[in-house]
Amino acid sequence: MTGRNTPHVLALNAGSSSLKFALYSPGISPAVLRGQFERLGQHGTALRVQMAGRPPDVRPVGVPNHPAALAHLFDWLEASMPDVRLVAIGHRIVHGGPRYRTHAAVDDELLGELRRIVDYAPEHLPAAIEMLQFCRERHSHIPQLACFDTAFHRDMPAVARMLPLPRRFEGVERYGFHGLSYSFLLQELERSFGPEAASGRLVLAHLGNGASLAAVQGRSSVDTTMSFTPAAGIPMGTRTGDIDPGLVRFLAQTEGMDAKRFDYMVNHESGLLGVSGTSSDVRDLLATEAVDHRAADAVNLFCYRIRQTIGGFAAVLGGIDRLVFTGGIGENAPVIRGRICAGLEFLGIDLDQGRNAQGKAMISKPSSAVSVHVIATDEEAVIAEAINAHLQQEDLPS
Repeated sequence: MTGRNTPHVLALNAGSSSLKFALYSPGISPAVLRGQFERLGQHGTALRVQMAGRPPDVRPVGVPNHPAALAHLFDWLEASMPDVRLVAIGHRIVHGGPRYRTHAAVDDELLGELRRIVDYAPEHLPAAIEMLQFCRERHSHIPQLACFDTAFHRDMPAVARMLPLPRRFEGVERYGFHGLSYSFLLQELERSFGPEAASGRLVLAHLGNGASLAAVQGRSSVDTTMSFTPAAGIPMGTRTGDIDPGLVRFLAQTEGMDAKRFDYMVNHESGLLGVSGTSSDVRDLLATEAVDHRAADAVNLFCYRIRQTIGGFAAVLGGIDRLVFTGGIGENAPVIRGRICAGLEFLGIDLDQGRNAQGKAMISKPSSAVSVHVIATDEEAVIAEAINAHLQQEDLPS
């Protein structure tokens, strides 16, 4: 598979309780291997590894956090793939704050800024900082690149970035997230349909446990649902999405709920889980909605708010040329896609129910004025491309 001392780059994609990774030869796709640590910090943590041309290998691992998972990964790579020589590591970082609006090399200055803005994304940045620090200690000679989800939205119009708060709160604005995923979708649209397809009026829907939509035109973000933090926007697996800020005072008065408890509720007890009272997983809710009105309510609210957002983005864009679904729900739940699109015929969306049920790449009818796509996202591939560009720019060995 590889020659002696073959250079490779490693893409790391950390979630709040997971860590995805992919190993690439510089400038070459697809990945040599992919994997994921699941349920980090919980009971039953598992490592799934998929090497090119081989069945997946899944094994339980005793790793309590992200640095421990990284140590396990590096030990496994050195033992299982001794010919691999890492020449760069790239990290998905959820939030770059007001300072880092583009991908950047990891150094003391960047780490210091991430520590300063840790409250911008307290669900994600602490683990990211630990991972960056661990990699610097374990592989001090290897350059690292921070790839920020917020970078994709850096050119949003000022009116879309603005929050209606006193101007003295510097840095408090709408940043947007899922940027690496949206970058990949644009690349796939261009590869499949040409540059014009990626430059049109697009609504991109990344629907997973964390979910957002973006309005894109001319390959630039025009608007998005997530805001200062990833908790804003549409309802998600366990996050509220947009809610009335007056609830902060109301729940403080009636429930004695302080800021820390409110934040936990907003991020971990709400969304599909909160409304249904049973599950944050759309598959569970669809399986029980016929006999459980709370499950049905959760699914209906999820689809309604997404449909509402698509209509709003159509107004922002002056129409839609393409609608793209991605993420775990967007890629694998045809029922959800169908319900979201139902009633959007006035925008020119005409779904082909058969193609949708089969999960085809194009699920709209040939006569549909709006093309509707299903594209499997690949954030690790975007990280790898950014690493390659960084290596070439810095003239580093590859």
